[in-house]
Amino acid sequence: MAQIAEDLFLLLLDNAAAQPALERDRRARLLAAAALLDLAHACLIRPAVTGDPVESGMLLALDGRGPVDPAVGPALELLQRRPLTPRTAVSKLRKGAQEQVARHLERLGEIRRVDLPSRRSTAPHAWPFTNRHRVGPARAAVLSTLFDRTPPTPSTAAIVTLLHAGDGLGALLSLNDRGWRWVHARASEISSGSWVDESPTTLAEVNLAVTASAVRSALL
Repeated sequence: MAQIAEDLFLLLLDNAAAQPALERDRRARLLAAAALLDLAHACLIRPAVTGDPVESGMLLALDGRGPVDPAVGPALELLQRRPLTPRTAVSKLRKGAQEQVARHLERLGEIRRVDLPSRRSTAPHAWPFTNRHRVGPARAAVLSTLFDRTPPTPSTAAIVTLLHAGDGLGALLSLNDRGWRWVHARASEISSGSWVDESPTTLAEVNLAVTASAVRSALL
């Protein structure tokens, strides 16, 4: 269920230092937002609309069945207590967002935690990949969507939307001015929700796009 948050963290880790890119608070906010979008894609939350008992745009928890991924469980529990604005939800979730995702990826065997001597690094840990079976396709999907205009998967669309809103695409790409103009134009298209028209979609994808539009405002 936590494909968006997990793939985002893996992409931010994909560097020689095996440490996540972006400064801590911005990274935490992106991962918190990604957890919310994973719940939206699972149709476990949605933004309130006219006629709901709360203000439009607030995030509502929906009735759901089945197990919830540990990486996104805290986000669902938070919204089950009461509806929140996207900005408040991201703010409340950001503190533990990275640790929850990292631990789950460790349990899945995608990464391993390496403690670093404090005198050698300001970061306490590195997370080298155990393999590239997951991060490789995730990176290829982002690049194909941005440069080849391949219709994105829901996870890829969500990741591009979040990184674009949080000014984080530079953590994945190094481009000249012309390249950035192309990427920002394509990322803007995806962030607008137009990706749902590029391939067949279901209610889950529509709910993800609508929720992403609400959540990305918390990152601007």
